[in-house]
Amino acid sequence: MAANRSTVLGLCSYTHDSAAALLVDGRLVGFVEEERLSAVKHDKSYPAKAVEWLLDEAGLTLADIGTVAYNFTPQHYLRAIPSALAHVLRPATAARALPRARSFAQVAANTRRRLARLADIFPNAEVQPVLHHRAHGLYAFAASGYEEAAVLVVDSLGETRTTTIGHARQSAAGCSYRIVHALDDPASLGYLYGAVTEHLGWRRGDEEGTVMALAALGDPKRFRSLFAKAVRLTTDGFALDHRLIGLRVMDPRYPRLTAAFTALTCPPRRTDEEVAPVHADLAAALQERTEQVMLHLARIARERTSARLLCVGGGVAMNCVSIGKIIASGLFDEVAVPPAPGDSGTAIGAAAVAHLDRHGDLPTGLARACYLGPSFPGLELPAEPRPGMIARRLDDPAGFAARELAKGTIIGLFQGELEAGPRALGHRSILASPLRPGVADRLNATVKFREPFRPFAPVVLADKAADYFTLGQEAPFMSMASPVTGLARETIPAIVHANGTARVQTLAPRDNPLLADILTAFAELTGVPVLINTSLNVKGKPICGTPEMALDCLAESGLDALLVEDWWVTKG
Repeated sequence: MAANRSTVLGLCSYTHDSAAALLVDGRLVGFVEEERLSAVKHDKSYPAKAVEWLLDEAGLTLADIGTVAYNFTPQHYLRAIPSALAHVLRPATAARALPRARSFAQVAANTRRRLARLADIFPNAEVQPVLHHRAHGLYAFAASGYEEAAVLVVDSLGETRTTTIGHARQSAAGCSYRIVHALDDPASLGYLYGAVTEHLGWRRGDEEGTVMALAALGDPKRFRSLFAKAVRLTTDGFALDHRLIGLRVMDPRYPRLTAAFTALTCPPRRTDEEVAPVHADLAAALQERTEQVMLHLARIARERTSARLLCVGGGVAMNCVSIGKIIASGLFDEVAVPPAPGDSGTAIGAAAVAHLDRHGDLPTGLARACYLGPSFPGLELPAEPRPGMIARRLDDPAGFAARELAKGTIIGLFQGELEAGPRALGHRSILASPLRPGVADRLNATVKFREPFRPFAPVVLADKAADYFTLGQEAPFMSMASPVTGLARETIPAIVHANGTARVQTLAPRDNPLLADILTAFAELTGVPVLINTSLNVKGKPICGTPEMALDCLAESGLDALLVEDWWVTKG
């Protein structure tokens, strides 16, 4: 490598959702989540495969990396220790105070060891720890393409912070990003949502979206007063009641919910237990309170920054119904959520922070970018890629796929660069016609192998979106729930959830020409420029990052066919 090239590798590693991003001379080379290459969902190992791909893309070696930006700062965990000791004086938290202090000290030590490990892997690099919420926030702003915005980050925990409000500006003179307000743990909305997700029998840190979907089937009135007590709004944010929500100790032996909470709601649901009305009602009350808190925080962000645009990051930003409520409130002219708002995206954010600290501006290649991972141009498949499978090359992939979709074929789509984040955005997707009776039931039961109440998201051509959705702004990363129009209810009820919304992706042809051509051809055949778009995976497995993973998905699921680049693959 030429000695004057600037290289920054951003990492999320050793916690969950490991990922890597690479900047070379201030330009984003790429980003990929390790699970998409390792096939281990929420992979928390050092992202060796992701780093290897990035270095290959840039023609670099480990020794060429000048800066490794890591998405946590160890010493900031120690800030929790004095406040933890203060909990000794409170009856509801006294028994957890000292274990809490010890757990934060242990995580600080673990983080220091991780930084040392990275220094060993990258012999010529400066290893720079980055404040977690600063990484979240700067990525959310950079991905938006805005010149000025308020930035709201809400997650479970970043060192000691759980909620931050930032004010960001980008101009020819450079970029400034300032956190103007912060809440520390134990005031954590992500902690609460994860706790109730686990109580309801789903995996914390993975299946909060299932609880959000279930909420639409329940009645929040049953537990409304309980959640108003459990999560109290304050002038500067919110606070948790530790008689109901246990004080956080970073040790799995300490449950997040108290016996009092369980006594007032229901016993923990076993994963194999039928979902009952009480579970739906509990989910509904949790979701309602989450929306109220998020709207309250958005108001504070508006007041503290006076900005007319809002960026939202952190794990709670994946609560698309809450984002939809903020948009509907009119507090801001527009709201943006990055394609990877959870921790994986902090790999990009950490690299951006390191670049900003040195150069005073944002890296290029981040604004509105989601297709950032590996691609497989010139892919060649044998006539029988797997036993019993048949592959043939198509002359007109878009037209052929549209005709098959109109006939009811469920298609896996694998094309171009791997998308960032948890939503399939048309490069690693499963597509289906929303016009076919029973399509959602079939997708849930035989393709995705998931709960029957889970809804499916639509993708629509951006210039036709207003005919079917009332969101009133673009939603390129499928991160916002929009109410639907009467036309949508009448013509495509398969994409309308029980709460009358859909998590829509609006698609501009410049962003994904092949999918836009498929939508256009499908509309010419059916009159409807909308398709069901869900991720190319089955429950419990990550989105397929490689052709081999996509062929596995076809083999192991009820998919009818797979369009891999311009290859049409069926099961005989």
